Amino acid sequence: MEPNSDGRKKEKRKQAALKAWKTIRRKARDRASRGVRPLPEYVDPNTLGRIKHPEMMAGKDSTSKVWTGNGIVSLFHKTPSTIACGEFWELRWAFGCPMDCSYCYLRGTLKGKMRPRYVRLPHILAALDDAFKHIREPSILNAGELCDSLMNPTIMSRICDKFEEQYRHKVLLLSKLGPRNAEFLLEKVSSQVICAWSVNAPEVARRWESKSPQPETRIEAAKMIFEAGFDTRIRVDPIFPIEGWKAKYEALLDTILSRLTPDRIILGTPRGLWKTIRYAETAGVDMSWTRYFAEESGWGRKLAFGTRKEIYEFFYDRLASEGYPKKSISMCKETVSMWEAMGLHVEPLRCNCYGKDALYP
Repeated sequence: MEPNSDGRKKEKRKQAALKAWKTIRRKARDRASRGVRPLPEYVDPNTLGRIKHPEMMAGKDSTSKVWTGNGIVSLFHKTPSTIACGEFWELRWAFGCPMDCSYCYLRGTLKGKMRPRYVRLPHILAALDDAFKHIREPSILNAGELCDSLMNPTIMSRICDKFEEQYRHKVLLLSKLGPRNAEFLLEKVSSQVICAWSVNAPEVARRWESKSPQPETRIEAAKMIFEAGFDTRIRVDPIFPIEGWKAKYEALLDTILSRLTPDRIILGTPRGLWKTIRYAETAGVDMSWTRYFAEESGWGRKLAFGTRKEIYEFFYDRLASEGYPKKSISMCKETVSMWEAMGLHVEPLRCNCYGKDALYP
């Protein structure tokens, strides 16, 4: 036997194993992408940069020399002063959503054009390199603000890989999709990836989220990722005061907490931005979700203040009874007055859900 034959055999086995691993990874991505629209349409980065988040009102002076993004990575910083929420970074890798929920604010943001469209991957990766150079303070880049983060696993897997090249910033994936679309994450647990699932009471999902996977399926996806070791968060939003809502949402919380202990829970109630309502009506979707609105706010129409407070108190009390830490709960797009009424510490214009202060659970 030649002296180096063992070494050559080991190298061949190594190469064969690597090839097999790449094949398995490719098949997993292809499987997860089934049913997702192909990519005949791409979006020019300049076009994407012109898309405005809904109801962007008063904010920083446009002449500010502070770096606010490059179109694909963009700082959202124009929350109305009456709303407690503040700055966070958007990763605008795509926009649109295949699930077409009746109440979705993207209807207004995208002027009714809900079909998913994507930025070309080289542009996304270059924009991230640029952002990593400019954003000095550790931050979360939200990849689920203008689309569902898992609607194209092939692209998202490359984005997650890019975040592995640095250790300052994290990407947040927000989704309503099930385990199949999240399988690619199991290939390698990443400390730079935060995963969040939007879930709702099953009756709410049946009424106004009819094209989305069932809440049970989303919770299973969250459980799978949580058990793999990821920072995993749950968003219950919008919470509707439907008949018997306490029992229905208590059952939802029981299901969630029996499967995993989320690193953070984000709560929200319906927001009726005027553009959302206008384009929802044009699309001919079920508009019964709008009948719960009772007052105006800096972020569109809302439930009556007392109703919202009752909802939040119910969730905070129920979670406290399970020993869930109060500091790991936040309210999204809520008013400063609601935070104060709840006896919570509020720093106006600070994003408690996806801002830099929410970087760690």
